[in-house]
Amino acid sequence: MWRMAAWEKRNPSARQKRIGGRIANELLMLLRGKKKISREVSLFEPIGQDKEGNEIHLVDVIEQQQPDIIENMELSGNIRRLFVLLDQVLTDREKEILILRYGLNGAPEATQSQIGAKLGISRSYVSRIEKKALQKLREKFEYRSPMP
Repeated sequence: MWRMAAWEKRNPSARQKRIGGRIANELLMLLRGKKKISREVSLFEPIGQDKEGNEIHLVDVIEQQQPDIIENMELSGNIRRLFVLLDQVLTDREKEILILRYGLNGAPEATQSQIGAKLGISRSYVSRIEKKALQKLREKFEYRSPMP
């Protein structure tokens, strides 16, 4: 059991202060713990009622973006077309530079300087080839050449 110090027996207010300090510390710790939780919100927590008196939950009003199937199909078609155009329109060097530069076919992306060092040409020449190749692809892609 807890033993009282001699000075606490003589001065009860000191003991009360010490106990009060412990209680205050416990309350402060409890409030700090609740402060962390107070920012959490449940998606299923009711936030109001609709015109018919039904509860509205947060999950009911959060906008969910549905995948656009048509957009996804168009994107995958454009990607296939782009890879076909890479083979049809570009020279081997232009194709290699774009594959290295943008990490196509699973290759890691590389800087123009890294590509230049690998191919034994200057960074500025890599930049010119890249620009020319992208222009070729853009022209053919916008022309909407039929898929083979």
